[in-house]
Amino acid sequence: MEYPRVAALATAEAFARHLTRSGIELGFDRELLPAARSPLARAFRGDGVTIGNRFCILPMEGWDGTRQGEPSELTTRRWQNFGKSGAKFIWGGEAVAVRHDGRANPNQLLIDERTLPALARLREALLDAHRERFGGNADSDLYLGLQLTHSGRFACPESKDRKQPLVAYRHPLLDLRFPDGVRVLSDDELDRLVDDFVTAARRAHAAGFAFVDVKHCHGYLGHELLSAVSRPGRYGGSFFNRTRFLRNVVAGIRAAVPGLGIVVRVSIFDSVPYRKEPSGAGTPEASPHDYAHGFGVLRNGDESAALADGREFLRLLQELAIRFVCTSGGSPYYCPHVQRPALFPPVDGYDPPEDPLRGVARQIAITRLLKREFPELVFVGSAYSYLQEWLPNVGQQAVGSGGVDFVGLGRIALSYPELPADVLAGAPLKRKLFCRTFSDCTNGPRMGLVSGCYPLDPLYVNHPDAAKLKEGKARLREAQPVAKA
Repeated sequence: MEYPRVAALATAEAFARHLTRSGIELGFDRELLPAARSPLARAFRGDGVTIGNRFCILPMEGWDGTRQGEPSELTTRRWQNFGKSGAKFIWGGEAVAVRHDGRANPNQLLIDERTLPALARLREALLDAHRERFGGNADSDLYLGLQLTHSGRFACPESKDRKQPLVAYRHPLLDLRFPDGVRVLSDDELDRLVDDFVTAARRAHAAGFAFVDVKHCHGYLGHELLSAVSRPGRYGGSFFNRTRFLRNVVAGIRAAVPGLGIVVRVSIFDSVPYRKEPSGAGTPEASPHDYAHGFGVLRNGDESAALADGREFLRLLQELAIRFVCTSGGSPYYCPHVQRPALFPPVDGYDPPEDPLRGVARQIAITRLLKREFPELVFVGSAYSYLQEWLPNVGQQAVGSGGVDFVGLGRIALSYPELPADVLAGAPLKRKLFCRTFSDCTNGPRMGLVSGCYPLDPLYVNHPDAAKLKEGKARLREAQPVAKA
């Protein structure tokens, strides 16, 4: 089924008409307010933190660090762009592995004693870019942290061609995607990993970061532990056991570095895994009613029922005195249309089984519902990039109506990093820079190349990997089976 491109919905009337005709409930303001009256320009103050506006840059990896885990020139350029963006909340910059076997690729950033000085310089590069763009004292209301991760099932630390999955439990569907097998981490190994997260947090604090994100999203280890119902032992079964890892990490960080902020990005709902059919269509690999391996599985579109797990998790965050939470959903590995709506999937992905705007609306509606139920938590929303020209209008409405506290920017921060600055200055928006979700920032890493906006960023348009990407996409398309009529 074909869905209209957002770029073709060029007027508020056309955008609203499509939403109504499609039965998609997504609020937006038809006019952007000047900064003096814009909810997006309003500062946030709480917990001893001041954040200058309501834009947040979400973690965006580039697969472009060194083999030792240090940032490269490309990494530094991306972080400098985050600094120039105008957003005052930088949610971790990108995922940084707490130890080598947790790297999602051999070029993922790694935090250890050897890489610590380079990570401190990376932070300073972002701050310098922010001060240069917005004034010498502009970083006084900038909140900048580091996302800590272990990639678990999707670990690939040694070679881009050799997966080395370390999993929370045996999964009847996802395990089949790893022909060389998976290894379940023991309880003792998870105990040691807790210590590694605490050590990483101590190092992040030493490097100057204001907070760390204990990552619990997108199918990586923290997220997978939340659904480890079938796992025996201390880290599986009951909700208490499945959140033991988070609780122990938080307790360890608070004891080691009490002045360090802690936030959590979580896939607050999930989906059954999808597979690609010869026709290119995406189809579920299991019935949602029989699927017992997700955390908050969507069934029959009943989003409120799917959030039973998520509500329990948010109550735990309250008990742990963690106020900042970034909501996402699913995983880019097994249900990308749920997690990262796009009209043009990666070459190894499937065509969207729903209008991507429906996926955007789902995440925004779920965050709104949870914000209403947990008003004391500070919510950062996700899935806004697909909105393109209408991102500021939807974000303004969401923040202004109390549906979210911060608008999270992911892929669009690669193609149009200075969008927040332009919106808040009332400057004409640069239409040619909006991310059109061509997915080349994903295609590159899937082929072992660096990640960037190959269609729109001049550096990547002319990068040597651009030619390799084009050739690789052509080869994959030729190799794909053709569906029979």
